[in-house]
Order: sequence, then C-alpha cells, then structure tokens
Amino acid sequence: MRLLIVGGGGFRVPLIYRALVARPYKGLVTELVLYDVDLSRLVAVTAVLRSMHVPGPRLPVHPTTDLPEALAGTQMVFAAIRPGGTAGRILDERVAQDLGLLGQETTGAGGISYALRTIPHMMALARSMKEHCPDAWLINFTNPAGMVTEALLPVLGTRAIGICDSAGGLVHRAARAAGVTLPEGTLDGVGYYGLNHLGWLYRLESGGRDVLPALLSDPQALQSFEEGRLFPQPFLARLGALPNEYLYYYYQQDAAREAMRAMPATRGESIHSQQQELYPRLAAAGNEAFELWEAARRSREEGYLAEARGKDEHRDESDLAGGGYERVALAAMRALSGSGDAQLILNTRNTLPSAGAPAAPTPTTTPLATPTAAIPGLPADAVVELPCTVTPDGALPLAQQPPPPEQLGLLRQVKDVERLTVRAAVEGDREPAVQAFARHPLVGSEELGAALLAGYEEAFPALGKMWRGGTR
Repeated sequence: MRLLIVGGGGFRVPLIYRALVARPYKGLVTELVLYDVDLSRLVAVTAVLRSMHVPGPRLPVHPTTDLPEALAGTQMVFAAIRPGGTAGRILDERVAQDLGLLGQETTGAGGISYALRTIPHMMALARSMKEHCPDAWLINFTNPAGMVTEALLPVLGTRAIGICDSAGGLVHRAARAAGVTLPEGTLDGVGYYGLNHLGWLYRLESGGRDVLPALLSDPQALQSFEEGRLFPQPFLARLGALPNEYLYYYYQQDAAREAMRAMPATRGESIHSQQQELYPRLAAAGNEAFELWEAARRSREEGYLAEARGKDEHRDESDLAGGGYERVALAAMRALSGSGDAQLILNTRNTLPSAGAPAAPTPTTTPLATPTAAIPGLPADAVVELPCTVTPDGALPLAQQPPPPEQLGLLRQVKDVERLTVRAAVEGDREPAVQAFARHPLVGSEELGAALLAGYEEAFPALGKMWRGGTR
C-alpha cells in the first residue's frame, strides 16, 4: 500500500513512521510519501526518519513538494496540515486573549479562526484527490477535526474520516483506573458520545457490569489519571460521566482563562519558539536527529494542558510516551484495507448504517426513509465523535444512548457553531462567520463575535479576502 502524509514535514510524522515499521503494522505500507509545501521541514523530518533505529528492512520514504505526483497511485492519505504554521496558532490564541476570552487552539474562538483558515485548503486537497486518486481514503488529523471532516463529506463522502486520540485515550485511561482490560480492537461495553474535543464517556462495562459509577465515586482512583484529576470528584459523581479533557475549558472556563493569562507565553508561542530553533538543528544533526527530536517531543508533551495542572503536578509517564494519533490512524487504515475489522472512536456522519443515507427526491425516485441518528438528538447528517466499527466499507457508527438535556444542549449549540463555520468557509460568506463566533458558548455575544472576526481579519489578511464582496 502507498501511504501519503499531507503535512509530511509535521512534528508528529516520526511517530507514524515508528509505528509503521513495528508490529502489528509492519509490512502494511510498502511506500511512504511525505508531501509538504515547506521543503526545509521535509528535509528535517526525513533526517529524523533516517536516523531512527529500525529493526529489519527500512520502509522507503519519498519526500516531495509536488501534490499531483504525491497523490498519483495512492491508496491512503493522512492529512495533518496547519496553514500559517505555528505563527498562525499564536494569532489564533492571542486575538481571543486580547478580548478577555479563552485563547485555545481548537476550542472556542481560536478553533473557529483555525477552521476558517484551514477548510479551504482541505477542500482543495479533497478535490485533488478526486482527480488523482478517487478511490483513496482520507484519514484526517487536521484540526479542528470535526469541522474539517464535516466540510469534506460533500466532496469525498464516507471516504473521509476524522480522527483524534483524546477520546480513545480517555477510555483506556479510565479502564486502567477501574482495573478493566479492554479487548484489543473492540469497544464492547463502552459508551461515548460527543463532538470532537467535546464528549463524555458515560458507560464502561466489564463482564456485563458498568464499572463507571464505582470509578466516579472513588477519589483515589480518579486521581490516578489525567481526566480524573481535572474535575472535582463530587462534580463527576453528579454528572455520571467522565468528560473529555477539553471540557475543562467549559466546566472551569474562568480558571482556565486566568491560568492561561498568567502564563509567560501561550501554548502556541512555546511550540513556535521550540520549532523555530529545532527544525534547522534536525536537518543538520545527522545520526543524532532522532534523539534530538525525541527530547523535543517529550518536552512538548510535558507542556500539554499545563494550564489545568498545579505548579508541582506533572503528566503521567504513559501520557508522555506518545502513541495516540498514529495508533488510531493505523488501526483505521488496517481495517479499511481489509486486514480485519476494528472498533475505534472516530469523527464521522451521525447515521446508523442500517438507516442508509438521506436522499433528495427526484421526479423518478422515492426518497429513502429519514435516517436514524446514532447519537439521538443530534442531526443524522452531522459529523459527530463516537464509537464506530471500521470495515473496508468505512466507519460505521454504533448506536449510543441519548445524552442528558444539559449535555445535549451544549452539543447542539456547538454543532450549530461548527456548521456556521463550515458554511462561512465553504461559501465565502462573512455573516455566518460572525454568528459562529457570537453563538459559541465561550463567547456568547454579538459584539464580541464581530470584534473577534475583525481581529482575525486584521491578523490574517487572507481571511478577509475570502469573503464574497469583501470584508464588510
């Protein structure tokens, strides 16, 4: 199989390569193509891969800046791009912070800005895939993963799947804390519903018994993993579910915002500084490139979600080890290629497989029955994040329980924001963008919505030029 990574100069590409040359994925890919618009980043990442110790034959790697060449003959595409680079991330965070709001990469105002800038590039990639490799699958890492995947479905249909490691990581950490062993490749007895970076683990069965209530009532067990430490135990017991770590920004919004403002640099500024210094050194490091990259990776992992931890609190060693995104992506790739089904938490359309897809009536056809939503209460044609069975036919959602009213209300509000954002980016319509900012629960103001978009247009001049008829 020929695998293409779009964004092949990305910092996490060595994690994918390391997984590809080890069991159980060794031999699944016979050719790895790295595409990036930045040749210097490709050179640096290729140096890391060449210096990595690999048992047995090496997987051939072909770096290129020619997208049609990269796509030709490709069966699988991983996409992890960041238009504007880490410098753009700084602005995504800073514009919101300067207005007194949460400044975070994918959550709230920063996530909307990131999506508005990214979706047009991902749409161009999807159209190029339709031209050069129409049968290829696109596994999307690009954030904000839910919004980007939703924008891609009209072009690629079910051949576009979004992935994130935070939901699956939550499930495995909770299972470990509860003393439960999850069978490899299955999510039997696991209940999870949400959107990307906005979901809840609401059931965790072992031997037919839900062990989640006992875990939520055990302060000591909750303190043994990251999500359990993020929220007060009495709050979790009342909630009856474990929130995804990004819900920290909703449930403890004031604390998160103030902690971020008190930090000497934003997360984006820290990563930008690290990468500006690191990439030239990687390109020149020769046999030491991998060790240099690995030290930088661990440092980067240590700073993840630092605003939610106390001064002397550190991440667990298992969290620092890495291996999230690539495990999900490669498990999905293996199942899509016919090497055995897998159950994973993914971003895909909220339609149960037996229901079929919605059809528009024509003079000669009868419309299909209204599709059934896998997460009741959310639109069946919306992209959601939930457990799926992955087969060569794609990601097939598994039915979930209806979310309680408070959770469902938040999901509906954020999904509305996501759809307004996608509409603005795809149609070049400014008004839905203003409304997306204004209606987000971490903004909640028409005045702030207008100020945010004006701030991002000033920070990113290309953003203002994408609207039909100009910026006003």
